[in-house]
Amino acid sequence: MTVTLEPEEGASDGEPDATRPAPAKPSLRGDRPDPAWSRPAFAGLLAATAVLYLWGLRGSGWANSYYSASVQAATKSWKAFFFGSLDAANGITIDKSPGFVWPMAISARLFGFSSWSVLVPQALMGVATVALVYLTVRRWFGAGAGLLAGGVLAVTPVAALIFRYNDPDALLTLLVAAATYAVMRALEAGSGRWLAAAGALVGAAFLAKMLQAFLVVPGFALVYLLAAPVPVLRRVRQLLVAGVAMVVAGGWWVLAASVIPRADRPIVGGSTDGTLWNLIVGYNGLGRIRGTVTTAGAGPGLQKVGVTRLFGTEMGDYLSWLLPAAFVLSVVALVVAWPSDDRRRTCMGLGLFGGTLVIGGLALSLSKGVIHGYYTVMLAPSAAATVAVGAVVVWWHRDRWLSRAALAVAVLVTTAWSWKLLERASAWRPLVREGLIVVGVVAFVGLLVLDRLRGALLVGVVSIAVVAALGGSTAWSVATASKPHTGSIPLPGPAGVVRTGIGGLPAAAGFPRSPLAGVIDSVTPGPALTNYLRDGSDGYTWAAAVIGGQQAAGYELATGRPVFDLGSHNGTDPLPTLDQFMHLVETRQVRYFIGQSPTSRGVMAGPEQASTQIFEWVDATFEPTSVDDTVVYDLYKPLATG
Repeated sequence: MTVTLEPEEGASDGEPDATRPAPAKPSLRGDRPDPAWSRPAFAGLLAATAVLYLWGLRGSGWANSYYSASVQAATKSWKAFFFGSLDAANGITIDKSPGFVWPMAISARLFGFSSWSVLVPQALMGVATVALVYLTVRRWFGAGAGLLAGGVLAVTPVAALIFRYNDPDALLTLLVAAATYAVMRALEAGSGRWLAAAGALVGAAFLAKMLQAFLVVPGFALVYLLAAPVPVLRRVRQLLVAGVAMVVAGGWWVLAASVIPRADRPIVGGSTDGTLWNLIVGYNGLGRIRGTVTTAGAGPGLQKVGVTRLFGTEMGDYLSWLLPAAFVLSVVALVVAWPSDDRRRTCMGLGLFGGTLVIGGLALSLSKGVIHGYYTVMLAPSAAATVAVGAVVVWWHRDRWLSRAALAVAVLVTTAWSWKLLERASAWRPLVREGLIVVGVVAFVGLLVLDRLRGALLVGVVSIAVVAALGGSTAWSVATASKPHTGSIPLPGPAGVVRTGIGGLPAAAGFPRSPLAGVIDSVTPGPALTNYLRDGSDGYTWAAAVIGGQQAAGYELATGRPVFDLGSHNGTDPLPTLDQFMHLVETRQVRYFIGQSPTSRGVMAGPEQASTQIFEWVDATFEPTSVDDTVVYDLYKPLATG
């Protein structure tokens, strides 16, 4: 079926005689059907992606235990499911909107709560994202371009990392990829319905990771405003409707959760005033951009902010493997396609994919607050599509010397950049780095004389070029998928490799000591402590309270009992206050307080923070004991007086 640039039925093109047939307009899709090999190749791509993302998934255990604990709570309480509570007793929520928890929680309710049921939905989202990228690129640029785009995405290391992990970014990326497809459909015929669907998908992505989902909105809106085949006023009206759809799709939960009285809902984790608005705009919004949101070991001055950030030691090996090639191929594709019939399709495609990539990349690069490297997974579909579109358009014009030179340079630059990225782990498989250089040089020479090659020789050169371009990222992705990932900040690449951490600081040397060092690290309590907490907490709402979300999650997953997270994820939130916690103790709702180890007591946060005040009150009031080398306070055994 051919999709043209014709407006929707009833749309005016501005001609005075509405009955006169509209002039023929260029088709965005080719008239020829997909080749016979396309469907088997697509099936093979999805099968290979599924193997990469699903194989050995149990090795990561609970992965990010903070979010796994929220899934556990959601399997026990529908209230916890709705709010995204960290514990089934609904003491406090996680520091994100709960949309990304819902697929994992449904899986755990259906198949039982386990690391497998938590992580499999994430992996399947990865396979679905690869499929969506294939379908999106294929629609305008053919099956070959779609396969290249899907393949590039599948072996992008940040994708191999996050689609095997339980962070919010997997669902965020899937929904953004779906919204991109919807925008493409809207551009074909000026369809307001498809554009509204794109808005609704972005709104749903907001429920996965709040304001980060909106990074694609400027690119979507600009491309549609400039290129949609309907009058300008109609474009503006359609964009406004899409904006309303976005607000409704993302705002219904915010409204529903906000109108519930505070006494009937959990504390909003990550908020400084207990409101969802503060969480959205502050902790998960402008605070990340302005640098007012910090966390243990990562804050202003510790991260290298600038336009080259995606290539730096903090983010480089997550996404940037083919970004130099994307730039080279995009520029040349626009040049060679400009005088041809491919101009409109190329400009719209690269505007849609490359525009969202550039805008989103700049937003992450220039943000002064806490931005982790794995956030770039949201850009991976756009990056893969940009590479594929640029490569295929240049390939269409390979009879020109400029096109052949662009293909050759793109492969050589990618090979060199892969060599540089792999140099950061020079002790890991040095033959991979050396082999890439050899293959890259061979591909470079072969692509320069592409017009003289025929048959098997042509196929051979193209195959070598693909190996050279994707070899580094594929090796790094396989290494990423071959190791377990746990904790708050997953890293790509092989296990045991000394690499840089947050802000380019060597991981081997550790990060600067934080006032809450250790609080953001997860724990796995020993059997004695697990039984102690479980056996002594019958009849209590919370088995224990502990400072920091990762700590609370570890105890909750081990005991299966609700554990109160004091101070939210980083232990620095002002809620609950000391008075609120004292009330919980007085009404016999919390049995134990799990204290920090003696060596970390002196590095707690300042006295103005609620978590510090609670710790000091507990330490001065109740009798401590040591279980499995962990200090535990029984909140119903006061210190002896005298």
